[in-house]
Amino acid sequence: MEKFKFLPHTADIKFRAFGDSLENCFKNASYALKEIISKDKVKNKIKKQIKLKGRDFESLLYNFLEEFLFLFETKGFLLGKINKIQILKNFDGDKEKDLELNAEISGDKGKYKFENHVKAITYHEMFVKLDKNKYVCQVIVDV
Repeated sequence: MEKFKFLPHTADIKFRAFGDSLENCFKNASYALKEIISKDKVKNKIKKQIKLKGRDFESLLYNFLEEFLFLFETKGFLLGKINKIQILKNFDGDKEKDLELNAEISGDKGKYKFENHVKAITYHEMFVKLDKNKYVCQVIVDV
């Protein structure tokens, strides 16, 4: 199964990521974003923990990808690998509450060649869905 593919877009960069689970779909979306920023192989020298929430799958994916942009812009950290990822549904009684994502990632702050300056992740045309027993998400990145 392919991990992700880039789609034509007039001004920005659009991709779809795939996974046999929601976690793998999110993981592959983060790899697509890393590929947009740099095609270099990144060393896994630094480990980080990510914990975040979202009200639905799209906001959770948005927050997840924005976290990588934040780490890149503020600390120069570039993703190398997602070591572990877990998505949890929280409940308040019988009502579903926020979704929670916990991940252990690794990467580096080394000197890499950068392909694109990513301004933001957008909600435009974003989706996360189950399609024929695999998860698919679509994201447009503002460059």
